[in-house]
Amino acid sequence: MALINESHPEEFILLGFADRPWLELPLFIVLLITYPMALLGNIAIILLSKLDPRLHSPMYFFLTNLSFLDMCYTTSIVPQMLFNLGSSKKTISYLGCAIQLYIFSTMGATECLLLALMSFDRYVAICRPLHYPLIMNQYICHLLVFTVWLGGITYAVSEATLTLQLPLCGVNTLEHLLCEIPVLIKTACGEKSTNELTLSVVCIFIIVVPLCLIFASYTHIGHAIFKIKSSEGRKKAFGTCSSHLIVVFLFYGPAISMYLQPPSSISKDQPKFMALFYGVVTPTLNPFIYTLRNKDVKGALRNLMRSIFNSK
Repeated sequence: MALINESHPEEFILLGFADRPWLELPLFIVLLITYPMALLGNIAIILLSKLDPRLHSPMYFFLTNLSFLDMCYTTSIVPQMLFNLGSSKKTISYLGCAIQLYIFSTMGATECLLLALMSFDRYVAICRPLHYPLIMNQYICHLLVFTVWLGGITYAVSEATLTLQLPLCGVNTLEHLLCEIPVLIKTACGEKSTNELTLSVVCIFIIVVPLCLIFASYTHIGHAIFKIKSSEGRKKAFGTCSSHLIVVFLFYGPAISMYLQPPSSISKDQPKFMALFYGVVTPTLNPFIYTLRNKDVKGALRNLMRSIFNSK
């Protein structure tokens, strides 16, 4: 390990897949393709939700926030990954690492809470349809989204700040592709059991509680769907909810395996693959999942393309 004299290093060496150099070029190409796809897909969702009057509903308001969040999420890590994979210099400055840590943590925590909020929206829409306009009015929707973002920012500021205060004892190498809280805690020296305990407790509220709310919402939704007499109504409700459930499993699965165990027990390669999954794969797939499985979004996309070609 590289050793330095300062209490905090001027830069970190991100080892990434240095022990598997044959992986770097394929990963570079994959990221070079998926990153623009993620940006274009999420921008398309935002534009469609704003331009098509049929998508001016709480569900698509939340989806717009998810798309914006995913763009920020993937942008906080992919450019740095591309730079490191495409050059022999595998470093990130201490300031850059801190900024990345705050942004990445904010987006991750906010997405956990936002996915729970989106499941609650589907619960009210399907199980309480007559009360839906009253419960999910514009003021309540904006207040809920504000609360979700505030919760994500609060988590990131508290956890990232505590993590950055840990002594590194001169070590400036990270077994990762980016700066992430569990890996920094694992790299730190000295007493860090308090940080590990704090992270575990906080992640129960950020990951476990929202996931339980999602399961509770979809348990009620499942019962309500089977009571719908119209087969077309059941199909539409199932299509909307299945898209959200797929996104939930894609995001929460890796997050649980990464954050609900002590950082000291995390294997060397686990953070790299998990971060690629919930930081790159999920933001890239989300727009396609919601587009391909949602008639309203597909219809809005067709109308937008038709209007573009007609104007030409």
